[in-house]
Amino acid sequence: MKAVVTTGNGGYEVLEYRDVPIPTLASGEVLLQVLAAGVNNTEINTRLGWYSSKVTASTEGLTDTEREKAKEQADGGWNEATPFPFIQGTDCCGRIVAVAPDGDKSTVGLRVLVRSCMRAFGWESLENIWMASDFDGAFAQFVKVPAGEVFPVNCDWSDGQLGTIPCAYGTAENMLHRAKVSSGEHVLVAGASGGVGSAAVQLAKRRGAVVTAIAGKAKIEQVQSIGADHVIERGVDIVAALGAKTVDVVVDNVGGASFGEMLEVLVRGGRYVSSGAIGGPIVALDMRTFYLKDLTMIGCTAWDEPVFPNLISYIEGGEIQPLLAKEFPLERIVDAQREFTEKKHVGKFVLIPPPLSDAQMKLFASGL
Repeated sequence: MKAVVTTGNGGYEVLEYRDVPIPTLASGEVLLQVLAAGVNNTEINTRLGWYSSKVTASTEGLTDTEREKAKEQADGGWNEATPFPFIQGTDCCGRIVAVAPDGDKSTVGLRVLVRSCMRAFGWESLENIWMASDFDGAFAQFVKVPAGEVFPVNCDWSDGQLGTIPCAYGTAENMLHRAKVSSGEHVLVAGASGGVGSAAVQLAKRRGAVVTAIAGKAKIEQVQSIGADHVIERGVDIVAALGAKTVDVVVDNVGGASFGEMLEVLVRGGRYVSSGAIGGPIVALDMRTFYLKDLTMIGCTAWDEPVFPNLISYIEGGEIQPLLAKEFPLERIVDAQREFTEKKHVGKFVLIPPPLSDAQMKLFASGL
């Protein structure tokens, strides 16, 4: 099969589009033909080694020196060392083409989404593994996953539109779920034009919240069009724009210099929730603001059990809309990631693998 193999930490030169073997199924697994795979910050961050403790800058500010230190440290993955060489691709819309001998053959042919965050030790443990960070992902024609992590979805969305959902919407729904966002609350969403941010705007509005979004000037109208009640321009003084103690929940995957302002606008007893820090992971925290205002700070990586079933129901019920910015052929992954890092788009980019060859079609027609 065709796949993009990430050979190590580095620039675009470590992304190799080449032939690799089709995965072999073990007990409890299914094989998917990948129909669409979303592009996310996490794939770029993992490739660059940004998760390393040696990195202190934003994704855009990562220096060659920090990149080399991260490479030497070998701690640039989510959990342990990234298993290079491997196939990235956290988002997957796919079709089941084969199941393990002990699997349910009636599922073959179903179009599904993959829950990319997997609680392999049960829902009582926050330990988790991620497709495309801990094992091979969807930047390929085929991917194998545990059967319990695929969710059939019945809707009229295109494959590309479904490919925008898993990582961004799962992450956003998990944050809102953990923060217990409810109707009438004022929610501030930073980075609202990105994949997670734009999902958070929609999902918070679905819960009946009043949403203020932060976005670049050129993207304000687009963010308003997905439901934001108010949009303030990125870079302005957030406290001056909103006032102190005016926000119930802050959803912040940006971090960086504006962190302190986010805490200032929270009401007493407010909640700050984050699953990322693309604007910079090292921030200044005034502990007095934290404890004197009785704030709750919530870190989110492991998805809770209701999150992904919720998303499937929202899609099938027509309660959210996909934000597909652009599709690229899988072989043009470098073009996709380069344009992604320019941050001129709203929503998600998606990669489309090549159609199956005659030989591949014969293989699956024969029952693998």
